[in-house]
Amino acid sequence: MWRSVSPAMILFLTLAVMDSAAAAPRIGELEIRQGNGGAPCFSISEAEEQRGGAPNFDSITVSEGKAVLWTMTMPKQRTFPVTFRMCIPYAGRLPVLPQMPAAQLQSGKAYDVFVATRKPGAAPQGYRARFCLVRQGLGPTKVRTLGPKGGC
Repeated sequence: MWRSVSPAMILFLTLAVMDSAAAAPRIGELEIRQGNGGAPCFSISEAEEQRGGAPNFDSITVSEGKAVLWTMTMPKQRTFPVTFRMCIPYAGRLPVLPQMPAAQLQSGKAYDVFVATRKPGAAPQGYRARFCLVRQGLGPTKVRTLGPKGGC
């Protein structure tokens, strides 16, 4: 009924799993800050920049569930490095870049943001985070970073 598994088969399966895990691109940590006017802005974390350098920007997408609220994409012939010191503002209007009009973000809803990059090698293929806007009383709206599955 039960057959023994040979050491060669165990080695083959282990190498196959390791190879597929190594081939999968890593998703890096995105940092969310309070930008001008209280809107969120997005950058790679300082630890990510120290680990893999400044990646080249390809696109950014902010969504709520499956609904895309805003996206901006660089043309293939242009890019810029995303550094910890810079921040890409939500709904940033750069006339030279293809983008869609941004939907209004609402307090109390959880949003996902993904920045795709073009840097080959060990650097992540993209950076991801989750955030929400929080208003306490009549005070200003604040940006709050959430965990991967956290709600606002």
